[in-house]
Amino acid sequence: MAPPGAAVTVRRPSDPPERPFGTLRYDFGPRLHRGRPAAAPTCDRMPTLAPLFPYLLAAHVALAIALFVPSLLLPFTLRNRSVERGFSAREPGRFVRALLWLQSRGTVAIGGGLAFTGIGMLTVLGPRILEQPWLLVSLATYAATAAVAFAVQRPGLRRLQARAGIATDADRETWRAKARRQRYVAYAITTAVGLIAFLMSTKPALW
Repeated sequence: MAPPGAAVTVRRPSDPPERPFGTLRYDFGPRLHRGRPAAAPTCDRMPTLAPLFPYLLAAHVALAIALFVPSLLLPFTLRNRSVERGFSAREPGRFVRALLWLQSRGTVAIGGGLAFTGIGMLTVLGPRILEQPWLLVSLATYAATAAVAFAVQRPGLRRLQARAGIATDADRETWRAKARRQRYVAYAITTAVGLIAFLMSTKPALW
């Protein structure tokens, strides 16, 4: 019961209940002071790799092709006359030496760069890109081609380049047949690389 003469506040049922600590505020940003505009809120964000995506893509494609360059070109440096009787083999030129160096020592560096750029693109595009059928087929084709190039072709190329144990005409014919098969493998690798380029550029709906 209020004392006589005191002001009485009549509350309606629809009024919100009073809070013991006053009105709660959810805007903790900067307030206006004497009519000046509030400063824009700032927040720290992680740097994005999206502006670097074109460079990551270009580097990834270049490294993916460079990994197969020795397998594509070295089989065509195996000349049939190099095993002919009385033929004196010359030292390989700079281009062939560069291919041989790339085959023996550059694979690890190229593979590391390929993995780095691939992870960078996956960070930009998100893991859902791996659900695309054309990308899955491209990756499977690339993996199969790399297995053939590294496990089948390169050991055979090293043996043919050594030209060891060639004494008879039968040995020479065997060497020529193996060199011919290496060129066929190079054609197959070229076809696989072309298929991957087609899938990457057209992005067809396979299923």
